[in-house]
Amino acid sequence: MRLGNRVSAVPRNRLLVGLFRISQIVVAVVFGILVLATPANAHSFLVSSTPVNDSSIANAPAEIVLEFNEPLDTGFTELAVLGPDGSSHWEGGKPSITGPDLSAPLARLGPAGKYTVQYRVVSADGHPVSGSLAFTLTQPGPGSAVPAVPASAPPGTPVAAAQMAAPSATGGEVPVWVWIAAAVVLLIAGALVAARIGRGPDRPGS
Repeated sequence: MRLGNRVSAVPRNRLLVGLFRISQIVVAVVFGILVLATPANAHSFLVSSTPVNDSSIANAPAEIVLEFNEPLDTGFTELAVLGPDGSSHWEGGKPSITGPDLSAPLARLGPAGKYTVQYRVVSADGHPVSGSLAFTLTQPGPGSAVPAVPASAPPGTPVAAAQMAAPSATGGEVPVWVWIAAAVVLLIAGALVAARIGRGPDRPGS
């Protein structure tokens, strides 16, 4: 009985060793996914704004200021302020970039209601980043809507050409799902290997 117990314990020990090796593989693969996926998501992102997103204000500031987490590229830049009707423009001039800040003068606002700030910048790594935020004007102002301000681009660069030249935020990057699929394949392969080890060597005549 003791000998039988020892013999039966051998496959179990092999199975445990195999499972331990699988866990090491999974940890390594997950770590690789995190390391490789992080650069794909390391673009500029908004950290604060004036006015604050979703805030309610009685008097509008003289300019819109958006602060990002890192200095921005001075390439193709857009900033538009849309009124409560969703189509009228209230930006007072072209946007400018100073380090991590994107700013633009704000025209004197008119109707009370929700105003939306739409922006598009180029992050330091060359990828375009776009988004929007909103604030609510609680008291109507004396201003009137203005013509839309064209996008800002470096001197001598046509806006259309700058827009075409801006790289895509997803171009040339391996999707995260590819790495996850690879991890699943490795996990299945490891499980098959562990099962094979757990069975032990084939007996003659079996």
